[in-house]
Amino acid sequence: MRLGVLDVGSNTVHLLVVDAHPGARPLPAYSHKAELRLAELLDDKGAIDTVGIERLIAVVKEALEVAEDQGVAELLPFATSAVREASNADVVLERVARETGVTLQVLSGADEARLTFLAARRWLGWSAGRLLLFDIGGGSLEIAYGVDEAPDTAVSLPLGAGRLTAARLPGDPPDPAAVKALRREVRSEIARVVGDFTRFGAPDRVVATSKTFRQLARLAGAARAAEGLYVRRDLSREDLRSWAPKLTVMPAAERAQLPGVSQGRAPQLLAGAVVAEAALDLFDVESVEICPWALREGVILRRLDGMRNGSPER
Repeated sequence: MRLGVLDVGSNTVHLLVVDAHPGARPLPAYSHKAELRLAELLDDKGAIDTVGIERLIAVVKEALEVAEDQGVAELLPFATSAVREASNADVVLERVARETGVTLQVLSGADEARLTFLAARRWLGWSAGRLLLFDIGGGSLEIAYGVDEAPDTAVSLPLGAGRLTAARLPGDPPDPAAVKALRREVRSEIARVVGDFTRFGAPDRVVATSKTFRQLARLAGAARAAEGLYVRRDLSREDLRSWAPKLTVMPAAERAQLPGVSQGRAPQLLAGAVVAEAALDLFDVESVEICPWALREGVILRRLDGMRNGSPER
């Protein structure tokens, strides 16, 4: 069966097409992305502006055409923090549904964390033991911990790389004082939830997902994407401490020349590094393993589980 998952995120709208059936791992067949940066299209009242809504509708229509061309039998559309937290979310969702026929399922932050955790657990298997997961998106940071496929605890914090860049790091490169202030704010926000996780004991394995972590790992010398999914990639706290000061003084154009850093993501890389370093430091983690599966795969796996169990859950 060919499934398509349509992820309306804070940075991009990503259609991932997979061939899958219950009991088997989903095999990627096609990927289509469009950079939209919804988190940066909010007006002073926190609403997605008219231009943003029109662009979103156009991108969703384009994704539908691609899905049809790729023979997608079922589409799983969802939206994350940018739409979820917009003050006019209901208007945005109604316009998208009316003009495209797509009803976006809005995931809560906790849902994002749980589904990403499910994907990481399936990728790593039971031998990973007690698993701690970090995921830095455009709008939020998800953290989850557990020994099963559903985490024992999961949180979502408003510490996405795109959100923080737009709100806290003006300038190119940003003022070092602004970076210092951001570092304090990020550490304070993460510190509030550390105790919710440490009470369960030390994890056996710590993993990270998302484009931000992959790019930071690549900077630190991890294998290129072209070397395949099964090559282990790691990112250490020491590497983050080394790179953060360098990124602070680099303009976005210079960051875009670094290994593995795309032009579209380069402006957000510093904020992502600040969040990643704070998370590893406050959780006393020396290194994280990069997991190639994340939220989109979690959505697909949940759907396949529902099909296997005869449930309509999506």
